[in-house]
Amino acid sequence: MIIPKTPKLTDAQLEEVTLIVAEFGCRIQVIEGAVQSIYAIVGDERHELLINRIEGLEYIDRVDTIQSPHKLLDIRSELKHHKTVFGGIELGKELLAIAGPCTIDPANPNRFYETAEALKEAGAHALRGGVWKPRTNPYSYQGDNKALDILMEGARRTGLPVNTEVMDEENLKLALDAGVDMFQIGTRNALNYSLLRKVGQAIAGKNTVVLLKRGRHIGPINEFISAAEYIVNFGNPNVMLCPRGTLPSLEGYRNHPDESITPLIKEKTWAPVVVDPSHSVGKSVYVEACSMAAVAYGADGLCIEANIDPTRGLGDDPKQAITPEAFRQLMEKCQAIWNLKSPPESSE
Repeated sequence: MIIPKTPKLTDAQLEEVTLIVAEFGCRIQVIEGAVQSIYAIVGDERHELLINRIEGLEYIDRVDTIQSPHKLLDIRSELKHHKTVFGGIELGKELLAIAGPCTIDPANPNRFYETAEALKEAGAHALRGGVWKPRTNPYSYQGDNKALDILMEGARRTGLPVNTEVMDEENLKLALDAGVDMFQIGTRNALNYSLLRKVGQAIAGKNTVVLLKRGRHIGPINEFISAAEYIVNFGNPNVMLCPRGTLPSLEGYRNHPDESITPLIKEKTWAPVVVDPSHSVGKSVYVEACSMAAVAYGADGLCIEANIDPTRGLGDDPKQAITPEAFRQLMEKCQAIWNLKSPPESSE
C-alpha cells in the first residue's frame, strides 16, 4: 500500500500513481481514513520496479508490502491510525454501548419507542433493532419492512444512531435509503462474500459503519478478519468485529461464548472489537457476567439485546433480553472494569 507524505494525494498525483500501477496490471483502491488516506495496490504489488517507481515520486513517503491475507486490516497497516467514531464514542477511548430489542414489532411501535427512550436514559450510545430476521424455521416471523420506519422514528425521537441487520441487496438498499447508521452482518452471512462486497460498495465514501459478526461455526480468526477485508477493500474502514458465540454450543449456554478471542484479534488487526454477549450465552441471567468478561478481555464495546418488557418481545427477547434498568447496572460495572485498564485522565 502507498503512504503519501501528506494526508491525501491531489487528483493529479493520484492519476499519476494510477497510471504507473496500471502498467503492471494493478489498480488503486483509495481508503479514506480519518487521519491519513492510504492507497492500496490491488494486484501483485511485489514487483520491484513498480515499488521503485512509486517510491521515487517526491510526494510519496513509502510503499508498504504486507504479506498477510488481510493487508488492510493487518495491525501493521497504516489504517491502524484510523479513528472509528460511532454514537459520539471514539472506539478504543471510551466503551461503546449498543442496545435494543431483538426484533421490532410493527404491531407495537410504542414498545420500541419506550425501550429506546429508556435505554438512552440508561446510557446507551446507539440503538439496535431487528427489522429483517434470519430464521431457522421458514414459518417463523421473518421481519417486516414497516419495522424500518419504526427504527428510524426511534432514532429521530432519541437522537441516537441505529443498527440493524441486512441480509440481502434489497435490505441493504432500503436501509441505506432510510439512513441507517450501522449495518449488521449476522453470523449466517459472515462468510457470504457476495453480500460483503455489496455492503463494501454501498458504504464507500459514506460514514456508515458495519458490525460484522463472527460465524457460528468456529472459524479461524484470520478467516474472520479477512471477511472484514472484503468490506474495507472498497474504501470505508469503519468496520467493527463482533464475537457472538460459536458452535458447538456449551451446555447451558446458547452458543460457546467467544469473548476471550478479543486479545487474539487485537494482536492481528487494528479493527475495534464489539462483543455481543446476548447471543453468546442466550439467557438474560448470564448476560451481565459475559459483558464484564468481554470488557476485561479488552472489548471496545458491547451490543446487548434489551427490551422494556422482554416477556412480550418478539424473537429472542423473552429468553435473552435484559431490561433498561438491568442494562444501566450492567454498564456501570463494565465501566468500572474499563476504568481499571484505562484510568480516566486527571482533571488537574
